[in-house]
Amino acid sequence: MKGIITVLGKDKVGIIAKVCTYLAEHNLNILDISQTIVQDYFNMMMIVDISSSTKAFENIVEELHLLGESIGVEIKLQHEDIFNIMHRI
Repeated sequence: MKGIITVLGKDKVGIIAKVCTYLAEHNLNILDISQTIVQDYFNMMMIVDISSSTKAFENIVEELHLLGESIGVEIKLQHEDIFNIMHRI
C-alpha cells in the first residue's frame, strides 16, 4: 500500500530530517521524493510504502499533522488511490 505525503511551509533547517526520522521510526519506506524551495517556501512530495508500518494509517496521519505543527509546516498523508482520484483530469 502506498501513500502520498506533502509538506508545505516556510523553509527552515531540519524539515526533511524530522519527517524522514519519523518515517524511519515507523517503518515507512520512501519510494520517491521531490522537494523544491521557491523563495522562502518549502514544498516536498513523497511517495511512501506504508504496508510495513508499525502504526495504523489514521495514527500516522494524525502524528504527521502534529509533527508539522511542531516544526511550523503542514504535513498531509493520503492513500495513493485517494490522491489519484482527487487529481484525475
